[in-house]
Amino acid sequence: MSLAFEDICEVIKHQIKNYSSTISQDEIGHVIQIGDGIAKVHGVEKCKANELLLFENGSYGMAINLEESYISVVMLGTDVGISEGGLVKCTGQVVSVPVGEDLIGRVVDALGQPIDGKRPIEPAEYRPIERNAPGIIQRKSVSVPLQSGIKAIDSMIPIGRGQRELIIGDRQTGKTVIAVDTIINQKGKDVICIYVSIGQKNSTVAQLVETLEQNGAMEYTIVVSASASELSPLQYIAPYSGCAMAEYFMDKGKDVLIVYDDLSKHAVAYRALSLLIRRPPGREAYPGDVFYLHSRLLERAARVAPEYGGGSITALPIIETQAGDVSAYIPTNVISITDGQIYLESELFHAGVRPAINPGISVSRVGGSAQIKAMKKVSGSLKLLYSQYRELQAFAQFGSDLDADTKSRLAQGERIVEVLKQDRNSPIDVEKQVCIIYAVVNDLLSDIPAEKIKSFESELFDYLSANRPAVLESISETKDLSAETEAELRAAIEACKKQFEG
Repeated sequence: MSLAFEDICEVIKHQIKNYSSTISQDEIGHVIQIGDGIAKVHGVEKCKANELLLFENGSYGMAINLEESYISVVMLGTDVGISEGGLVKCTGQVVSVPVGEDLIGRVVDALGQPIDGKRPIEPAEYRPIERNAPGIIQRKSVSVPLQSGIKAIDSMIPIGRGQRELIIGDRQTGKTVIAVDTIINQKGKDVICIYVSIGQKNSTVAQLVETLEQNGAMEYTIVVSASASELSPLQYIAPYSGCAMAEYFMDKGKDVLIVYDDLSKHAVAYRALSLLIRRPPGREAYPGDVFYLHSRLLERAARVAPEYGGGSITALPIIETQAGDVSAYIPTNVISITDGQIYLESELFHAGVRPAINPGISVSRVGGSAQIKAMKKVSGSLKLLYSQYRELQAFAQFGSDLDADTKSRLAQGERIVEVLKQDRNSPIDVEKQVCIIYAVVNDLLSDIPAEKIKSFESELFDYLSANRPAVLESISETKDLSAETEAELRAAIEACKKQFEG
């Protein structure tokens, strides 16, 4: 009995010795209004912008409007089970997403949670979705090419690492195909790709993931999906989440390619959100800060100087136009933020010119500094020849008797169009692109019928790989087209032509 008493005394002494008084203090407010995925909350004075708030039903919300008497919170989960007067707790954390190597090859939602049915993700860390863009001192000029594998782009509208190149056009003109082909072409080039899908159908995203898997591109790609069925707030934060994931790799000194598909739907989601929280509407009913919505996102794409990490983020935002109207509000905003645009035309698409790139309006503001020397040499006059052909073509429709010079220019233009046509999901190495563009610019294909150009091209590539591999190796290694290599290439084209005609 005495033993038991002593044991009890010992336990009490131990508990008194290790007793610590901790007071947990939470800031709690209450809901004054809820509906349409927006909650108005009163009593959380210390709440920060973009802070996560926890509701009674276990759902989280994001503080988006901080006003004097209440704050507007957008729901990131269901609002079922939340009623007027319900309690809301501040978490003290801003909206953050998991980042790290473990996300590569996965399909995640806007909050970084896996939606591909595979194992849970083990993140390296969590990062806030919003971050200031690198400053002027931290940036380095764009000079390293990012090959898309698409002849029309790599020759006329080159993209460099750290650039922001807009892909713009009507619906169903092949905008996503260009972005996906560019991702597929990064295989073995040590570039991590992130594809952000905003407001797309789930079936479209599933199809895209399947295409990437078939081409072995999911090994270095993260897919962030905020589909059309999801809440506007999730569609609004998806591109920022994708950018936060990209910045993790950029800070590690790696090169990243990020595709935003598409920012038109992103602006529409933000407009819906803004109107629901009673922000005053402006042009086309978009809120006044819709320019800042995209500028703060796209300015985060940069090539960073080696002393600050030396990585890069290349952004390919996509914008959908209505009936080719590039002067609408959102298209003009994004055109003015980016370093050039690839304009896709539905007329060209329906005429069978694919990719349907209009060389007149399309431009890269980085230009030749994002091209290898060999490509710069051969494609210098390509855009001019193509544009002249399109102009002559318009006049040639009215006149039947044309002089020899006009006829030869039209014939060369036809062959340029044929050379620049390319099947989807079949990117071409830059050294092979240089060879076929050299042939067409120097008018070496004039005696091959336009309809046979495509089959000649594939035969030329096979011939070079089998009989003249030194030509391709020289361009690949030196990134230049020396006089000897040029002479060899010309001889190879002539030899291949004889074989082809025979």
